[in-house]
Amino acid sequence: MFRARGSNVVGFDDGEDAIAWLGGGNDADLVVLDLDLGPNRRTGIEICRSIRQGHPEMPIIILTGHGTIDDAVVAVKAGAVDFITKDPYLEDKLEISVEKVERILQHALDRKRLEDENRELRATNERLRKAAGRRWQIVGDSQSIRTVMTKIERVAPLPRPVLVLGPRGTGKELVARAIHTLSPRASEPYITINCAAVAESLLESELFGHEEGAFTGATKQKEGKFELADGGTLFLDEIGNMSLEFQAKILRVLEYQRFERVAGSESIQVNVRVIAATNADLKAAMAEGKFRPDLYDRLAFETIQLPSLAQRLEDVPILAVHFLARFRQEVAGITVKEISADALDRFAQYDYPGNVRELKNIVERAAYMATTDVLGAADVEGALPPEAGVASLGKNAGYVDDSRQPLDQRVDAYEAHLCRDALERTRFKQKEAAALLGITYDQFRQRYRKYGLGKD
Repeated sequence: MFRARGSNVVGFDDGEDAIAWLGGGNDADLVVLDLDLGPNRRTGIEICRSIRQGHPEMPIIILTGHGTIDDAVVAVKAGAVDFITKDPYLEDKLEISVEKVERILQHALDRKRLEDENRELRATNERLRKAAGRRWQIVGDSQSIRTVMTKIERVAPLPRPVLVLGPRGTGKELVARAIHTLSPRASEPYITINCAAVAESLLESELFGHEEGAFTGATKQKEGKFELADGGTLFLDEIGNMSLEFQAKILRVLEYQRFERVAGSESIQVNVRVIAATNADLKAAMAEGKFRPDLYDRLAFETIQLPSLAQRLEDVPILAVHFLARFRQEVAGITVKEISADALDRFAQYDYPGNVRELKNIVERAAYMATTDVLGAADVEGALPPEAGVASLGKNAGYVDDSRQPLDQRVDAYEAHLCRDALERTRFKQKEAAALLGITYDQFRQRYRKYGLGKD
């Protein structure tokens, strides 16, 4: 029956031979044992116990021609997942049980796949962590991140401004530091300033410095960020927050590499490479007259657009493992050593409006709250914000509530929408979709058939 369903079946006349075969490095998805393996031989239940010692997750089914309820109880305690009585209706029984058997097999295959993926993710992350010094802590293997890295490597040697764009928490300062690190200025100063964090009345002094007595409290001469960055790189974060008047002053420094301190008369010459960043839509700001086109043109010798984390969810597992490793290095007493495959899957099922920074916080929160050395899906669930639950599944997937329909039809439509979205999020793995929705596999199967949720 299993061969007819496409499985490769290996048979043995003796349970000891089966144990030796499994112990020889061979692997299987399912073991079927007879209860009575012949005179002077260990029973199927004893063989089951032995297999369990070396393969604790192996699904095992025991068949018998004269089983009792007591035998079934003992078999289950020994680790069997099913106990079937052989009789003239055995084939019918197997047909009836086939869905259960398939679920057992699918569970085994899914578990093996997740374990393999987890091992691969750990290996990939270890490789990435070792290369982090060269890759400047920009972690990921998606096409969009590879494109960003390529641009960084190409523009870094050129003494020209760079404009880094992207949503909050995507790593704009990491990109700026990477450009500096790869440039001929790497041994020179790297100075940063968040323009949005400084009142504009003080920003001029922060950037250009001031002379003694320039304003109340200016008791001595102060060098500004441009002066401190002479020969190196100045990173202007959130440049979109500057007024048009101040933008003109920045443009002048970029063009002539000269400026005066506040209340000063001496023109100071510098050699500074400027990297600017913002999460604002500068093209929209220019259209509204809030950002100078000539400053944009000057800054955008090269523009690096960072993707949101939702646009590169395939990087989430690698990032999660990376952040856990960093957290363990930085904080003593963190017991979590690795992340389970189920937890990695749960990490990848959230959209992260706060992007990489939010993922880092969630990983650290989950590791801090975990009580074992392996981070589980429940730990991740507890660290995610409330809106990351089932109620937010498919929130942007185009669901429309038609208030003109009867209530039962509206409820069915929304339930079908949630089930369909869970399937898409789990790559059409029904068991994982059921777990994501917090219902049993059988309950999900009922809805799957009711709403016709097949991939076609």
